[in-house]
Amino acid sequence: MSDSLSQTGQKPVPVSVQPFQFRGLFLTAIALRLETDAPDGAFYAALDAQLAKTPHLLAGAPMVLDFAQVPEFSKPADVRDMIDNLFARDLQIFGAQNATDAQLSAVKGYGIIPIKVGRETAMPEPKPQKPQPAAKRTAPPVARNKIVRSPVRSGQMIVAEHGDLTVVGSVASGAELVAAGNIHVYGALRGRAMAGAHGDESARIFCRQLDAELLAIAGLYKTSETIPAELRHKSVQVYLDDDKLCVEAFE
Repeated sequence: MSDSLSQTGQKPVPVSVQPFQFRGLFLTAIALRLETDAPDGAFYAALDAQLAKTPHLLAGAPMVLDFAQVPEFSKPADVRDMIDNLFARDLQIFGAQNATDAQLSAVKGYGIIPIKVGRETAMPEPKPQKPQPAAKRTAPPVARNKIVRSPVRSGQMIVAEHGDLTVVGSVASGAELVAAGNIHVYGALRGRAMAGAHGDESARIFCRQLDAELLAIAGLYKTSETIPAELRHKSVQVYLDDDKLCVEAFE
């Protein structure tokens, strides 16, 4: 029998291999919110001071420009001058949020894409409708918590996108924990921990031994340089209180 024929006497159907895949990606980015519509020498001096203070947080981190507070800052030459200054500081800016059409036009040539964020809007007036039978009540979505029963190594990123994250073990320097809810670490926390990743300000971080590079809740953060020395190697909880990130040792 010819090699080109199958056992049934028919030519085999060629197998095609998909050359790519589309896959979801959970990305942790930092937003740089502009508070002044005319970045000047004082702006860049403050930025340089922050970059020197938190190099581990900002080095190589994906970053989004937030224009929410400066809708009037839209003159193309001024916006492009600012972006040139930011790129010169090796900031990895890839997106813009809360931007006007003029601002998006100004950043377009830099490969910066618009990032959509949710906003509250007025509900439309309801139209008269015929009475409908009562819909069946559905149970609220159940949080999907994640438990990791082994140490988290440097370079690993563990994500609990819809609930709490618990690590039964230590978290190495260079590792990253991200959770929509709380984070519990039953061991030493040396890497980064970001709770309330979707904006839950009631989320907390608990760890048995604090030596973290970064702690964050709902976008507010502390780096290793700003964590008091007396809290190092202690069992602590981290929480938000009136927009302030608090680190408290357990007695």
